[in-house]
Amino acid sequence: MPTYKYKREDGTTFEIKQSIKDDALDECPETGQKVKRVISGGGGVVYKGDGFYVTDYKDSDRKEKRAKEKAQANGSSSSSNGTASKTEKAN
Repeated sequence: MPTYKYKREDGTTFEIKQSIKDDALDECPETGQKVKRVISGGGGVVYKGDGFYVTDYKDSDRKEKRAKEKAQANGSSSSSNGTASKTEKAN
């Protein structure tokens, strides 16, 4: 159940838990003063895991391309693009 923040006529604020389906309060339940709902910062967003920005909505072609680039950077494939290295040319 969400917590809503209200501001009384005298400037003080209070928080109250309400259902999303409930209407906004018109008056403070404690003092009877008129109130207005205040827009608050809300809860923080918590991201867990590696993320979704690269692979979830893009074409799967990128995933394979990144894997090949990573393998080349690690040196596991020396001449997969058809060019020989300097040591191979010297021999």
